[in-house]
Amino acid sequence: MTTTCISLGGMSCQAFCGLESQSKLLVDEGVREMKVLVACEHSGTVRHAFSLLGHDVISCDLLPTDRPGKHYQGDVFDIINNGFDLMIAHPPCTYLTNAGVGWLHKDAKRWLDLFDGAEFFRKLLHADIPKKCIENPVMHKYAKRLIGDVAQSQVIQPWMFGHTEQKATCLWLEGLPKLKETKNVRDEMMLLPKSQRQRLHYLPPSADRWKLRSQTYQGIAEAMANQWG
Repeated sequence: MTTTCISLGGMSCQAFCGLESQSKLLVDEGVREMKVLVACEHSGTVRHAFSLLGHDVISCDLLPTDRPGKHYQGDVFDIINNGFDLMIAHPPCTYLTNAGVGWLHKDAKRWLDLFDGAEFFRKLLHADIPKKCIENPVMHKYAKRLIGDVAQSQVIQPWMFGHTEQKATCLWLEGLPKLKETKNVRDEMMLLPKSQRQRLHYLPPSADRWKLRSQTYQGIAEAMANQWG
């Protein structure tokens, strides 16, 4: 049985109330409060960016949150129909990404995992939420077919948002405009060695490697909040 909980990530009641007060001030200054779900996020990066603008935002993941804030630990489909205005989702990409397609032909079990991963992605894509952004790396052809051949709306890179790194990320958008770049540092990035430009790819093996690779870049999170919030 899966244990679920609402967590403030260790934040004291006084600190949380302080953030609530700050949020109300921001709303009073003209930001329309939205009810936002950040699915499949344990880092709290995107959630925090939206909370700073005064939105009612909660993250959800099977893991506990890494930073203070509203977080539901459990299955996202337990709460997905709770009247959200906007969902930003980061479904697991292990079996969908083009970078791992070769393993499908070496391990038959990965096909079953692919079917499950694609169905999870597809359910998020068709969730009854008016504004949605589903994020994933470039998919291989089998994954694309399984999600219904729905093409991504755009492809973004960290260097478009102030980070001197490259990591192609696809966004499937509904009810949202394409994300606009905020600080293009591509020229600066190209002066760096490949190991720095592709830092996440070259991370050494560790227990937290997958968590580091899955975390949203701060510049992208801020762009999402500022442009979609």
